[in-house]
Amino acid sequence: MTAHPEFAVIGAGAWGTALASLYAAQGRRVALVARDSTKAAALATTRTTPRLPELRLPDSLAVTARPPEAPVTLLAVPFQHLRETLGRLPQGNGTLVLCAKGVERESGALGPEIAAEMEPRRPCAVLTGPNFAHEIAIGLPAAAVLAMTDDGARRDLVQHLATPRLRVYGSADPIGAALGGAAKNVIAIAAGAVIGAGLGENARAALITRGLAEIARLTEALGGAAETISGLAGLGDLILTATGSASRNYRAGLAFGQGKRPDTEAGVIEGIATAPALLARARATGCEMPVTEAVTDLLAGRITLEASMNRLLRRALRDER
Repeated sequence: MTAHPEFAVIGAGAWGTALASLYAAQGRRVALVARDSTKAAALATTRTTPRLPELRLPDSLAVTARPPEAPVTLLAVPFQHLRETLGRLPQGNGTLVLCAKGVERESGALGPEIAAEMEPRRPCAVLTGPNFAHEIAIGLPAAAVLAMTDDGARRDLVQHLATPRLRVYGSADPIGAALGGAAKNVIAIAAGAVIGAGLGENARAALITRGLAEIARLTEALGGAAETISGLAGLGDLILTATGSASRNYRAGLAFGQGKRPDTEAGVIEGIATAPALLARARATGCEMPVTEAVTDLLAGRITLEASMNRLLRRALRDER
């Protein structure tokens, strides 16, 4: 294994493997950290993963089960395991880059809030945006947002993380970036349910737009900037996740709309865990999120799809804002 990697990527799922391979292919020293020694050994030997069958891991990419010290550590584990993963990191002062999207089920905390609690002395950034792992893995062009409050560190990290095929924009709003990445999964479930139930493209477009509005409201309530939600971290990611056939959350919504249960074999469906946690956070701030509330009730079996649609359509009329 590389003794002193430039990047450590924690999480050998599709997203972590795609990111690690992307940077290793650029000649960077990268260590990909799998969840256990068995998986690490298999990846190191075969240089392939069933999650990304079109990808062969670069020969230079080190694979290990033990997180190494590195100047930059990218965390691409399922979001509900973020706190546990942070607790297992080696001592150091390198920058943490949060690549997982979600809201902690028990606490309602966003990624930057968990990192501030667990690793208060380490710089922390959020990397997010409209990116499917399989497209990054084969080198298709894409853009992302790197959100960090420290202006100088952010500029340096943007330069470090950008590649010829991945354009990285900076943002000073990690809360807005993290919330946009989490909440879009919930709206994507709703969008999939609309299409699955045959309610039409008009309904999906309206739902996506109003979903974006409620994400912006909560972002402001939590101290973030509404304009963040108009960019790649919000609108861009939401469009991809609420329309792309590769989106697990969208496909889960399709299944619900068709009266089926979603397929969880292809990976974690973060929107299912995020919806009730996000709604609880919104209610604690007095922020109204009717689409998120409808998804939460639908997932819990407290309401039918038709009843949730009628509840949304019969809300009091008002000016759009």
